[in-house]
Amino acid sequence: MFGTAAVLGTTAAAWLGSEQEAVDDKTEVEAYFNGDVGFGRWNRIYSMSEDVNSVQLDIRKGHDETIEAVVARAGEVAGSTWCDVGCGVGSLALPVAQRGAKVYASDISAAMVAETTARAAAAGVELAECVTADMESIKGSYETVSCIDVMIHYPDEKMRELVQKLTDLSSDRVFVSFAPKTLQYQVLKKIGSLFPGPSKATRAYLHAEADVVDALQQNGYQVLSRHLTARNFYFSLLLEAKRVAA
Repeated sequence: MFGTAAVLGTTAAAWLGSEQEAVDDKTEVEAYFNGDVGFGRWNRIYSMSEDVNSVQLDIRKGHDETIEAVVARAGEVAGSTWCDVGCGVGSLALPVAQRGAKVYASDISAAMVAETTARAAAAGVELAECVTADMESIKGSYETVSCIDVMIHYPDEKMRELVQKLTDLSSDRVFVSFAPKTLQYQVLKKIGSLFPGPSKATRAYLHAEADVVDALQQNGYQVLSRHLTARNFYFSLLLEAKRVAA
């Protein structure tokens, strides 16, 4: 799903096994996060439910840290426009809207969009928009664009297209997080490829920080800050980038 799984697995090693036959990643992601298993698992993880195991709780805490890092860096957002691409269950969209931003949220999973809408209503939070949409169909211009824990679904050859889309949508600032390609995580990924099976959710793609930074720079953005969340089962590198004045 666009936005709820830039972790390295609910069953970490198995989740990382991605060296399999060619499959349409977008179709696979959409089906998984609209299904009872995928949606149910991640909705439960990204909630206050006590019905989670120790691995899922670790993932929840890691994701919460990444969200908190975005909010802390966002500063004053009241009255500004914010596009949250791959909003998941609204983990970022809701707190940003609560701070007064006009939030336009979207996700490829209709189930996740419905959950975000329900959570917003329960919390008394108004979103400017919350729609089911894939990356290609998102239009408009927004001061801030966020894409949290989504890039893990994009192979290297698609990563730069994703970054270009985010920067095209943004007039000022981009927040993007991804699973960093380091020796430690590559070893874990390799171990995961030895254990294919039903426990795997979707393929997980790691990205070198230098490549993501370069993609941002090629589209006129300079990285202002970085934050690495590294737990036992959640690894995510957040970059905050700002458009360079012409």
